[in-house]
Amino acid sequence: MSKADPPGVKPYDGPAGGWGALKAVANAIREQTAVASDVRALLKANQPMGFDCPGCAWPDPDHRSSFEFCENGAKAVAWEATARRAPPEFFAAHSVSELWGWSDFELEAQGRLTHPMAYDAASDRYLSISWDEAFARIGVALRALPDPNMAEFYTSGRASNEAAFLYQLFVREFGTNNFPDCSNMCHEATSVGLPESIGVGKGTVTLEDFDHCDAIFCVGHNPGTNHPRMLATLREAARRKVPIVVFNPLRERGLERFASPQDPFEMLTLRSTEIASSYYQLKVGGDLAMLKGMMKAVLALDAADLARGGKGVLDRTFIAENTESFSAIEADLASVEWDEIERRSGLARSDVEAAAEVYAKAERVIVCYGMGITQHLDGVANVQHLANLLLLRGNLGRKGAGICPLRGHSNVQGDRTVGVTEIPTEAFLARLDAAFGVTSPRTKGNNAVETVEAIRDGRSKAIVCLGGNLAVAMPDPEATFAAMRKLDLAVHIATKLNRSHLILARESILLPCLGRTEVDMQEGGPQCVTVEDSMSVVHASRGGLAPASEHLRSEPAIIAGIAKASLPATKVDWDFLVADYGRIRDRIEEVFPEFFDFNARVARPGGFRLDVAASRREWLTPSGRARFIVAPGLGRADRPTPDVLLLTTIRSHDQYNTTIYSLNDRYRGVTGRRDVVFVNPEDLAALGLAHGDLVDVVAVPAGEGEAARALRGQTAVAFPIAKGSVAAYYPEANGLIALAAYDHTSGTPAYKSAPVRLRAHA
Repeated sequence: MSKADPPGVKPYDGPAGGWGALKAVANAIREQTAVASDVRALLKANQPMGFDCPGCAWPDPDHRSSFEFCENGAKAVAWEATARRAPPEFFAAHSVSELWGWSDFELEAQGRLTHPMAYDAASDRYLSISWDEAFARIGVALRALPDPNMAEFYTSGRASNEAAFLYQLFVREFGTNNFPDCSNMCHEATSVGLPESIGVGKGTVTLEDFDHCDAIFCVGHNPGTNHPRMLATLREAARRKVPIVVFNPLRERGLERFASPQDPFEMLTLRSTEIASSYYQLKVGGDLAMLKGMMKAVLALDAADLARGGKGVLDRTFIAENTESFSAIEADLASVEWDEIERRSGLARSDVEAAAEVYAKAERVIVCYGMGITQHLDGVANVQHLANLLLLRGNLGRKGAGICPLRGHSNVQGDRTVGVTEIPTEAFLARLDAAFGVTSPRTKGNNAVETVEAIRDGRSKAIVCLGGNLAVAMPDPEATFAAMRKLDLAVHIATKLNRSHLILARESILLPCLGRTEVDMQEGGPQCVTVEDSMSVVHASRGGLAPASEHLRSEPAIIAGIAKASLPATKVDWDFLVADYGRIRDRIEEVFPEFFDFNARVARPGGFRLDVAASRREWLTPSGRARFIVAPGLGRADRPTPDVLLLTTIRSHDQYNTTIYSLNDRYRGVTGRRDVVFVNPEDLAALGLAHGDLVDVVAVPAGEGEAARALRGQTAVAFPIAKGSVAAYYPEANGLIALAAYDHTSGTPAYKSAPVRLRAHA
């Protein structure tokens, strides 16, 4: 550590992957004290007869290696397969008031939950109860609600298709469409924006398309930490000289260079592969300006080529035959001035034009994006302008080209596919009702933000959470926590303890469930579940480890138990379905025709791909054409005064969503701490601050009378981040995000563009 560096901060010079990744895998396994089981589990991760890694939704290759897991996948498996336990004795020794003072990392580090537990106010402790009592108490509380819409039903993306399908069936028979979902906080802008553009809320590419593309654009994502198996795909493209153009506010090592742990030459020679051919650090919130600049430059290249007697660079045949509203886009781009594009994006015109030239020269282009695009006030507009860019040259619906939203949890996309949504279509509800003889509600339900608002206002009094850490994941924890404490009932189906479980309702119940790695034994024998990856491939997942406790139940079994207790006159034979998950898949097929021959097709190694109409240029829009969609202006995220910076929340390398594996962030050079804020060195100097100073990060109020929010006592770290931008860790920095700061088209919170000021910490 040099004198200039604060404790626990030292620049990292190595590549992504490499020996550092192998060491981290070994450490993760050792720290969870379950070496034999962890290794057995890892060897079955993402294999045809194994389980699907809960770490991310990157697809599995057709020809798999002996190990198909990455560093962070290994951490996720070790975290779940840990030998550590949080049994009733643990809760007897620690009151909830005491546990509240523990860090989120310490809470989850206690290990797997082993028994159903209910909070006892007299002792301020969670006490063990039987499954029958747990279900009975939940049923009494849900039936006591005056209106089914006073209950909220949250879903984490790690739930299987089978669990998610049963969950939405139960909730709709109960009488509500209140489905706050983790998608609401990440890719809802995709789910809402892409159907308006191309008729489907999913990506259009397959893994094979990366073998045939001529250029890849990576916008607003960090594969080294959030989807590391993607690095192998990017590495192969880079090695065959495919341009990889990156737009991201921070320099991220996984987008710069990668050493594959499966390549003996790179490992033994300590060499690595350069990933990005061009790396542009646009400002936080500058995506829409950059995209409009790219399209404006492409139109200029087209006009110049036509003037020289060429054919132009636009695919005018594709535009004429497949799209509508192109003239509206032309007019909008003509009205945008370059000086404003430069100011709002933070990029020089020459850089934007250089990127546009790469795009124009490539015959087949893939655009990949993550939450750096979606988690903004203009998330839907950002997504739709990515689609607009691809439509200009016909880069949708053909081999080697398309749009690639990068999902997080390994089945967050599948949950939506099988019905977990607050805005169901009439066609889906009609099929569900016909299949089960139920009458589903038709009114729109609550998304995640609306759920917290409803609980805050007293309109909702109960919540059931299928996994996740909802209260911590949401913006403005002060308001969110206070709202959740008003509930009459809070039920959490979980594998480990987290802070949301300590935010107590009048009745709080913890239900421990099986994990992905564990054998799921039902009446019909050991079961498999199914998941859908980012590229719409559905495949089976089979756990092989002994359950962490004999008292655990599977998510489908728990949902069935709650349903039977809450719906005495239910029309669904829940026990019949849970006895054999193949029966659940039969009913999924009945309700969703795209799952035809579900059991037969998913039994094949690798599973099958669901139909994505836009992949074959069938546009399921009202007009039957893909649409160019105009968004006015250059986005709502801006700096009203020079001292205001735009903050993006980020995950560390040892983190998955709200789960903290350790206090390290290797690729950013941080060890043993998370109380840092990453700042451009020039911005630090302009504010009279220095690398290592203690600062308060203060949110700029969004409206009159709004209470000040601050993240205090953070260490300022000089970092290669775009000027005018700062970054801090999620979820610690969620207190800087107003609950009202979200994209009003999709409901996605603006975790990636919060206006803040830095102040010297007193």
